[in-house]
Amino acid sequence: METIHIYHTNDVHSHIENWPRIKQFLSNKHEDHQKKDEDMFLFDIGDFIDRWHPFTEATKGKGNIDLLNESHYTAVTIGNNEGVNLPYDDLNTLYEHAQFDVLLANLYQTNDGCPAWVKPYKVYQTKKGTRVGVIGLTAYFFHLYGLLGWKVTEPISELKKWMERLKAESDIIILLSHLGLQEDEAIAAAFPDIDVILGSHTHHFLEKGKFVGNTLLGAAGKYGHYVGQVTLNLTEEKTMISKEALLYDWKELPMVRNEQDLIDGYFSKGKSLLNQKVTTLKTPLKSELFQETEFSRLLCRALREWCQTDCAMINAGLLLGSLEDDVTVYDLLKICPHPINPCVVELTGLELEKVLRETKNQALVTREIKGLGFRGTLLGVFVYDQISFQNEIILVNGMHLEHERNYSLALPDMFTFGHFFKEVLPHKEKKYFLPEFLRDILKWKLQSQS
Repeated sequence: METIHIYHTNDVHSHIENWPRIKQFLSNKHEDHQKKDEDMFLFDIGDFIDRWHPFTEATKGKGNIDLLNESHYTAVTIGNNEGVNLPYDDLNTLYEHAQFDVLLANLYQTNDGCPAWVKPYKVYQTKKGTRVGVIGLTAYFFHLYGLLGWKVTEPISELKKWMERLKAESDIIILLSHLGLQEDEAIAAAFPDIDVILGSHTHHFLEKGKFVGNTLLGAAGKYGHYVGQVTLNLTEEKTMISKEALLYDWKELPMVRNEQDLIDGYFSKGKSLLNQKVTTLKTPLKSELFQETEFSRLLCRALREWCQTDCAMINAGLLLGSLEDDVTVYDLLKICPHPINPCVVELTGLELEKVLRETKNQALVTREIKGLGFRGTLLGVFVYDQISFQNEIILVNGMHLEHERNYSLALPDMFTFGHFFKEVLPHKEKKYFLPEFLRDILKWKLQSQS
């Protein structure tokens, strides 16, 4: 009998405060399996980087790749945090020193060529000659990838294209899927030849895996809270006897010597690299969740000016702190860590009025948000530029709002992903501005004022 050990991480999102224990755990597993002459594969399923962390922001993710190298990963696929949160050149060079394979079947250059740093799949061979075919897929954000100069294709079509070749070349097929649990379940049902799907994107965790038909699904949650393991047992004739999955809880892994020093070291290194001065403020800029401030108005005005629109709105919860005296690039990251881009929608006056009246709903102001790129907690009050209220009357640029007229509205892209203002925004065409984040717009405004 042959036993193959597979370990996997996903959606770490630069929570490298959990990394020292994970690294030690993986190192010990490597050593154990090596002593027993057993095969071990190690995969990351995307969103390993997240630019909220100063270490990641300062190194544009390359510091994170060093961490993967140190733990001897076999291969990774990319998530949307690698794919659409880095400018083209930064993603194109992200893996230039990687000591592992980047497997991704549905990413291309705009001329339909494959990026030099990507393989659609790879077949690995165990010590006993078993051929393990591994293919990667990432979420289908075709519009955002297109704005950055990439071409991402529909993942299921791409999988169909490669499956016959994989089946011919492999005894076992593993999919690294940054698509989400629902997609993984559908793929398992439609492609029974896939033995294992290691999943991510929706931050789900499967404590002992999940079978859909004969396909085993594994997933390890988010932020390094878990490390996953899948164990495969085969006969000498390469027939699968059993598949098992389990998760290791980060909190139950042994502590690392000088653990906090290591964690602080990543943070300090990033902070020092981001210590470039942006401007000096004459008066502090204060942030408040539940009231408009000069600071929130400044950011909103900067958004409108950058996007060159009739009006703009933001939520005060985007600013996680205040600024004073000398402002550095690190300070801007600290108070505005979100990977949120500017966006513009064209609305009729009637549609704009519906959106603006909804922003006055107290339940929305106190709503807790997770995901959508938002790195705060509560939305906070809405703040406007070139929009004002006189009792029930709405003014745009000092003039009464006209229901039949068209207006251009600048807003954070998080409001356009279908979770807010559902009567109006989901159906409208959106113009996204990439690769700039809101903190880049804020930096531009502060420097232009100084």
